[in-house]
Amino acid sequence: MSPKGSSDHLLRGTLELLLLQALSRGPLHGYAIARHIETATDDALGVEEGSLYPALHRLEARGAVTARWSTAAESRRRVRVYALTPSGRAQLAAQKRGWRTFARAVARMVD
Repeated sequence: MSPKGSSDHLLRGTLELLLLQALSRGPLHGYAIARHIETATDDALGVEEGSLYPALHRLEARGAVTARWSTAAESRRRVRVYALTPSGRAQLAAQKRGWRTFARAVARMVD
C-alpha cells in the first residue's frame, strides 16, 4: 500500500482491513478492489499489486474471503473475483473495533 505523503510502515497493518471493507458491499476483482480503495480515500492511498494479491491470498487462506474465476464485463478478460464470507464479515467487524480504538489512542497522543 502506498500512501501519498505518509510513511508506508504506518499503514501496512491496515491493508487487510481496507480489503475487507472494500469487499463488504459485494464481490470485486483485484483491480476493482484497488481502485475502490483509491477512490474511497480520495487517492490518498494506493494498493500496489505486490501487496494486494498476497494479502487477498492470506485472507482466503484464513477463510475471510472466497475467490472464483469470472469474466470481467468491461474487458472480457478472465479475472479472479473475491467475496467476503461470514467469517470475513466477523473479522471485518473485529478489525474495525480495533482500528477505532487505535485511532482514538493515537489522536489523544498527538492532540
